[in-house]
Amino acid sequence: MTGYLNILLRLTIWFLLTADLSWANIVIGVSVTLLLPRGVTSPGLLKDWLRTLGEVVVAIPQAYKEAIEIMLFPHHDELVTVERAKPRRTPSLIFLDIFLITFTPKTIVQHYYDQGWYEVHYIQRRQDP
Repeated sequence: MTGYLNILLRLTIWFLLTADLSWANIVIGVSVTLLLPRGVTSPGLLKDWLRTLGEVVVAIPQAYKEAIEIMLFPHHDELVTVERAKPRRTPSLIFLDIFLITFTPKTIVQHYYDQGWYEVHYIQRRQDP
């Protein structure tokens, strides 16, 4: 099952990069997806995949909300933190985690450490005392 989710993830990235849903591009995308090498990793649990995909759905309205906040109220303060990644993450799930963090306008992942940590840059609105 997670093999299908990996293929779906690769196809989604392909279509986002090309922005073309013609039949020729679909055939090329499927071909590229199937020909790309697969690393030998432990398969992600279906529960982890579904949870992460649910977080993607929640992140879309959050991204719009944050974009409007930034336009209406400038954010001048910055904060860099190191956050622990969730346990048992496959490379595909780590990619989705980084995508989720970076998708919202107020955050970006600056670095992923192999020990399972993300270095995250935040912008914040100045809190007046």
